Amino acid sequence: MSADTQDTFAFSAENLQQAKAILAKYPSDRAASATMPLLTLAQRQNDNWLPRAAMDVVAEMVGLPPMRVYEVATFYTMYNLKPVGKNFVQVCTNISCLIKGSDDVFKVCKKKLGIGSGETTLDGKFTLLEVECLGACVNAPMIQVNDDFYEDLSAETTEKVLDALARGETPQPGSQAGKRVGCQPAGGLTTLMGGK
Repeated sequence: MSADTQDTFAFSAENLQQAKAILAKYPSDRAASATMPLLTLAQRQNDNWLPRAAMDVVAEMVGLPPMRVYEVATFYTMYNLKPVGKNFVQVCTNISCLIKGSDDVFKVCKKKLGIGSGETTLDGKFTLLEVECLGACVNAPMIQVNDDFYEDLSAETTEKVLDALARGETPQPGSQAGKRVGCQPAGGLTTLMGGK
């Protein structure tokens, strides 16, 4: 199914309330500023992809010509313009991840899922995409699955994450090496340790 095959879109009652709350954050003459949060809300409602009908609804809400909203949706890679799998696996292969082994992570993903970049498994459970920097360089290599980051990956830990997702589980996001909290150094804090 492509973005053009879903002819209609309407926010659910709950999401319409959220959309109104988003719009209320901006002065009425700056409603266009709500374009990205409204597109994100529409995409989340629509199984993580954004049909043209949803972009049209957003354009009407913010008072822009639809083409201006299409420009935003096609520019930012966070918007999916065609359906994606239940688990949207994005593998960072930018320089920090590459140096730390993202090639191995990507190979495991392709082999384990049986698909290449930009493809979706036949059962609709996984879509795989090679992407540029996802902003977790200190915890490289990493993948993003839907909204969760899985960091400090190896081929083995990548396989464990994918296996858990295939079983319908949600693995604990964050470092998969167990050696850091957030983006602290792997060896632990060495400075700024006290409040004095």
